[in-house]
Amino acid sequence: MTSGTGIAFIGTGFVSDYYMTTLANHPQLHLRGVWDVDPSRLQQFCDYWKVKAYASEMDLLADPAIGIVVNLTPPESHQAVNRAALLADKHVYCEKPLAMTVEEARELVSLAAERGLTLAGAPANALSDACGHCADILRSGIIGTPRLAYAEMEDGPVFRDKWQDWRSRSGAKWPAVHEFEIGCTLEHAGYAASWLVSLFGPVSNVAAFSALTFPTKGPGTETLALGPDFSVGCLTFKSGLVARLTSGLAAPRDRSLTIAGDKGTLVVRDLWDNRSPIHVELSGTRRPLVHRLIERVEWQFQRKFPFRLTAGKSVAYPQAAPKNSLPKYPSQIDFVRGIAAQADAIKAGTRPVFSGETALHLTDIVLALNAGKRDHTPTPL
Repeated sequence: MTSGTGIAFIGTGFVSDYYMTTLANHPQLHLRGVWDVDPSRLQQFCDYWKVKAYASEMDLLADPAIGIVVNLTPPESHQAVNRAALLADKHVYCEKPLAMTVEEARELVSLAAERGLTLAGAPANALSDACGHCADILRSGIIGTPRLAYAEMEDGPVFRDKWQDWRSRSGAKWPAVHEFEIGCTLEHAGYAASWLVSLFGPVSNVAAFSALTFPTKGPGTETLALGPDFSVGCLTFKSGLVARLTSGLAAPRDRSLTIAGDKGTLVVRDLWDNRSPIHVELSGTRRPLVHRLIERVEWQFQRKFPFRLTAGKSVAYPQAAPKNSLPKYPSQIDFVRGIAAQADAIKAGTRPVFSGETALHLTDIVLALNAGKRDHTPTPL
């Protein structure tokens, strides 16, 4: 048998193609097969990627060659699939959120601990080269002590686009209606929250607001119960930092992170970009020439140009970009990196970075943001 860790996907929907695209970056992982409740979608996926289809979820869970079950089902199914896999003595990697309630997520973490299994969760974008580069810059002390952060997870007005025609590489429809029903916060806030928790530690308080601002999202959505399409929350971290996290489906696309410190400001341009440009602007220093020239022309013509420059100067990465396979813009994330990190931790007998405990903490934060809880204390990490 080939050395490495055997994995299997449960769920072959839209996101599964992102995982297949980045699986080649981690040759120590071996996909043994996949399963989906939709036979036609399962066949379409297997035909495109040339992978094995299991006859049932039970057959998949009974396969001794599988070390990690990767749960790529819709959020409402996460708890049941995670639980079944853990009871089958499989390690589990789950797409966000871990479950639809904090109580269910907590039970999963306890079950994994009782059975000596490793439970881990997405998103993997906080394991990106960009997040590591950002952490190194912060540790250097160049912007001083971080005090305040603004995290944006605005996906743009996608409901005004031709979302009915969007397809994944293997032909899966983008689950637009389902995402509109779930709401933008459960779908996207985790990408920013995972960065913030990675950089600044656990959150001690969430003060949030959420709303459904556009009650319909196009043909076929007029009578549906849609989830919030806007949320904003202030997160207080035990480390002392305060952050504002905004999620939405109507404002212009913006997935940036701005961190203000005693000595300057750091800006990550795109949290979905594995090697996003990162800019640093120090307090009191002269701004780049192009910034000064544009501002001078704006004053001359008495008008603001219809674009925005990122403040500061770009900080080069210490090494050249590896020749990895990544999905096309906008989701330039190595989705399988989280599974690889989990497999390495299992082999070493350690806890992965995004362990079940961390996934529970992130799930609690995101659920509080989605519900607009005004004074919430997340599960401790």
